Amino acid sequence: MTSQLLPFLPGGGPRPAWAHAPDAGRVAGAAFPDWARYARLADGTFDDDADPQRDMLPVISALKAQNVSVIELDTVLSNWLTDQQFTAHMAKVKGFADLAHTAGMRVVMYYPSLELISPGGEKGPSFYKNSSGKDWVQRGLDGRPNVFYGGLVVWVDPGDESCWLSPNSPWRDYYLARIRALAATGVDAIWPDVPIYFDGAMSWCDASSWAAAAFKADTGLELPRTADFANPGFRRYVEWRHRNLSQFQLDIAAAGRSVNPDLVTFVETVTMDYQYASLIGLDGAQLRRAEGVSQVWEVDILGNYDGMRHATASDWTCLISMYKYARAASGTKPAWAFSYGWKADDASLVMAELLAAGCNPYEVKSPFKDQSTDTAMRTRMFGFVAAHQERLFDAVSGATVGVYHSSASRDFVSPVQGSGMYVNTKPPAGVTDWWSFESSEESCTQQKWLGEFRGTVKALVYAHVPFDTVPSPGLDIADLARYRVLYLPNLQAVSDPEADVLRSFVGGGGTVVITGPAPTALDAFGTARTEYALADVLGFRRADPVPATSRHAFGAGTCWYFKDLPGLSYLSRTDGPSADRLLEPVRTAAPPAVSLTGDHRIHLELSHLGDDTVVQLVNFTAFGESPAPFRTTPAACTVSLEVPAGRQVTAAAVSSPDGASPAPVPVPWKVGGTTVTVDLTVIQYSLLTVTMR
Repeated sequence: MTSQLLPFLPGGGPRPAWAHAPDAGRVAGAAFPDWARYARLADGTFDDDADPQRDMLPVISALKAQNVSVIELDTVLSNWLTDQQFTAHMAKVKGFADLAHTAGMRVVMYYPSLELISPGGEKGPSFYKNSSGKDWVQRGLDGRPNVFYGGLVVWVDPGDESCWLSPNSPWRDYYLARIRALAATGVDAIWPDVPIYFDGAMSWCDASSWAAAAFKADTGLELPRTADFANPGFRRYVEWRHRNLSQFQLDIAAAGRSVNPDLVTFVETVTMDYQYASLIGLDGAQLRRAEGVSQVWEVDILGNYDGMRHATASDWTCLISMYKYARAASGTKPAWAFSYGWKADDASLVMAELLAAGCNPYEVKSPFKDQSTDTAMRTRMFGFVAAHQERLFDAVSGATVGVYHSSASRDFVSPVQGSGMYVNTKPPAGVTDWWSFESSEESCTQQKWLGEFRGTVKALVYAHVPFDTVPSPGLDIADLARYRVLYLPNLQAVSDPEADVLRSFVGGGGTVVITGPAPTALDAFGTARTEYALADVLGFRRADPVPATSRHAFGAGTCWYFKDLPGLSYLSRTDGPSADRLLEPVRTAAPPAVSLTGDHRIHLELSHLGDDTVVQLVNFTAFGESPAPFRTTPAACTVSLEVPAGRQVTAAAVSSPDGASPAPVPVPWKVGGTTVTVDLTVIQYSLLTVTMR
């Protein structure tokens, strides 16, 4: 298998005739080099006594044979190192990077940003007890230090100390100095790990004196003493933490580029579209427009030791939602993402969803980031990605529908304790280390804002309507240019500039679908407005009775409104009436250019690359609404595409990583009127290319 795929890799031989030629004129993500935009990632490491030829080169060679193009190098930088130890280790890193470059591969260096581990630090010397940690540590609102000892999390061994540092303390300069030293080693990118206010030992850090001073300088307010969303000062603190961590990430990227202008930064970001960002402060969408810095999205699965093997169909739509959010929140830049798995078959299906969303795969066995789920699976899937990288990463979305992800509404609309990562909170019999603590409030079906957002996603996935996620930070009218319909699920908290953009979208001819009982009733800090921010678009005001439903013309566009939460209803019950209400605006204003006849659990994505229309299909039809053992069930379907006036279909082909070769296989098509149809069977993942000239 490997010998068949390697010749298709960049630098490994000629591109196959069917591979699309790169577009030299592209501008999207131009600050990022092609190696980063087409990355296929896996973990590599070496011990401090490693010999380059004996120990490092075999690691590099093995990963190259698995079609890996970028090595995430994870060594000892999680640990408390003296300056002398750090300097000596940088020489080792340089040696590894040189060997990787000789092999035609790239290196991104993993380096935790706010956590420092002291091996043996529970009883022996530690950064917190014996160095600067006691002064630089994050603190909870009650003043306790954010320090704990092994056993609380899987990455801190028993007997070790984990100390979480304040990004506003002198740790910032300490860390940035080491980033500059790391940039001088010749690595191609830096991977700062989760710059968060870690909540494993306590919640709502950081209330250190460093954070208090920074918060007051920025807002003029004193730090709140308790976590209380009814307190305007606490809500400002929630919003400030997002911006504070965002600036720290920008400083990391700038420090690296001050030494090596070609260096790029990918921040490991553990929060996705769900509630966790509110609790730990890290909102990845804050960096959507930032130059030179993007994300590695840690998209978690249901069970650390089970993967997605006992997912429900609704859980799969949650995974789709997370990957599509990751792609959107990275803007035009590469969106690297974890592709977790437990066995080869569940791992390849997860990666299929990642690819369909447009993300770059970092393949890893859960929860051991230094292992592959299955090297044969990795080799096969990465070979497919390499062979089709332009179709996967250069094609432009064909969606005319957007789903708006409001960071402020996530933070301030009906905040609850649970993260809402998935639907099913109860682990199947015999499965351990589940994503939730078996509390029903953890489910996104119990969360009014997130449930409405996720249910809207589910309705569109099940209806085979291509859509994009649209993150709120930095929104401008250009972000909405390609859309004809924009869903605003339970949108309550909006800034005035956001409201102006949304108003312009509708006034210019767009359709918005607003749901929820208090549409645009809060400002960006969760404070009640005296008037709805979009009262003119809605067609009613706060003094008016709120209609159950309405359709209001505004300018050249239309606003559809539903007082209840049809998305949440559909997420919970998969009921037809809720889906019909949600989908009527799309069917009225923007019928998609693609349709699928077949099971609703086939996920469809549409994009365009030159003369090619690309349809990606991911099959999760084996999953129902109750957990069951994992299996793969091939699904037959028919894809129909509109043929634009003046164009003709000249070819159709299907490619898949499910077989022995990634090469496209020609398939028959039929043209009737202005529609072309293709019949095919999807095992796990198929990429259909229809060429029209």
